[in-house]
Amino acid sequence: MQDIEHGFVMTGAKPNKNDRIDNRDAAAGGLDAMLCFAIYGAAHAFTRAYKPLLEPLGLTYPQYLVMMALWAEDGQKVKTLGNRLGLDSGTLSPLLKRLEQSGLVKRKRDAEDERQVKITLTSLGLELKERSSGVMVEIGKATGCSLEEVASLRAALVGLKERLEGAEET
Repeated sequence: MQDIEHGFVMTGAKPNKNDRIDNRDAAAGGLDAMLCFAIYGAAHAFTRAYKPLLEPLGLTYPQYLVMMALWAEDGQKVKTLGNRLGLDSGTLSPLLKRLEQSGLVKRKRDAEDERQVKITLTSLGLELKERSSGVMVEIGKATGCSLEEVASLRAALVGLKERLEGAEET
């Protein structure tokens, strides 16, 4: 039986760059053999792990990501925020609208360029940062990973994302 590791078909030998998976390999192993399905499942598991931690804060996971980005750099333009989070305006705009209705952010036209909208944190949004401080610690515990494992997984996933985005451009 073949194992698939890091996007390669594993047959007991060390993988090399010529051992790429093709459709027959993925079909033979089914969903469980697909790297993308494992990542998809992990992403959903993360969302489920965050849910009970974010509910008391009144946030969904995507809203939390927006808030994290704003806590790191307040006053971002919507376009910049969307690029940072990898969200298009059709997804980001409703998130921002809900956050504004919750009193966490304000949307304001940029004085220098009225076509641009800046997102700024309110005092309630800033206060929420303090209340959310334990979320990352709890998620870290939930993963069961050491700091080294987290760094390694993150680096591998960022590298994979970059390669996939590079493949889109060719």
